[in-house]
Amino acid sequence: MDMETNSAIALRGVSKRYSDFSLENIDLELPVGQIMGLVGANGAGKSTIMRILIGLIRADTGQVEVCDHRLPDDQVAAKREIGYASEDMRLYKGQTLRWHMDFVQRMYPSWDALYAEQLLKRFDVPSAQKVGGFSHGQRVKALLLLVLARRPKLLLLDEPTTGLDPVARAEVLEALADVLRDASRSVLFSSHNTMDVEQLSDTITFLHKGRLVASEDKESFLSSWRRILCQGLWQPEIGAMPEVVSARNNGTIIELKVRDGGDVFLSRLNQLGITIKTVEPMNLEDIFVTSVRAGAPQ
Repeated sequence: MDMETNSAIALRGVSKRYSDFSLENIDLELPVGQIMGLVGANGAGKSTIMRILIGLIRADTGQVEVCDHRLPDDQVAAKREIGYASEDMRLYKGQTLRWHMDFVQRMYPSWDALYAEQLLKRFDVPSAQKVGGFSHGQRVKALLLLVLARRPKLLLLDEPTTGLDPVARAEVLEALADVLRDASRSVLFSSHNTMDVEQLSDTITFLHKGRLVASEDKESFLSSWRRILCQGLWQPEIGAMPEVVSARNNGTIIELKVRDGGDVFLSRLNQLGITIKTVEPMNLEDIFVTSVRAGAPQ
């Protein structure tokens, strides 16, 4: 099967099986210049996908292409194009950030020294201080600086904000959002925190227990889902409507979570004797939980 050449990432039928977990039949494509948020609870398979993309593990089945390089055959060339940052990566505590910058610069000809200095100011991290004295937020910013200054074509961020306090998390996300707006680069950003993903991403992909639940641009998710509170007698026909993903009734109060429930859908409810009380948008976390519980297909 031919893979798309205008994609930063293309996975086709990718599976990876372990004794206690399996990633099953993943089809995923990240267009060049897009930011994709990969959302899933711990153990959903986010890190497994990341490890496949950076060549740490091989898929059992399927095809993997990164920046027009087929894995595992062209993984050396692919790795030159990838910048990877994870919350469990460590720096040398006894060395300064400047030492780390010089170290990475010697290994990567693509290092942009001027850009690195700009990131130092933007991230507000001290280059002359030993990183062992950094706060967790400063360490995360330092890692991102070391990755971004290489100017990678593809940026893979695996749970980078895990463990940050709310203030540090907000600072990291704000700084990262500013940097990602500066240049057209492709980003896969994984997190179990939907607020982080919603802030940064163009496209959202839901992953649950090794399977892809849904993948779509963020605005489509947020604009097409609604929580509707109604009043009336529950009827099986309501739950059978294709737009209804979740339904709960308590006496004469009915809560519906629906997708693509426009005026025609609301008219059908009225025809069943149901009175619409409120129609509200849903946040990404509510959409994710509702999709997972319903087992919604991609």
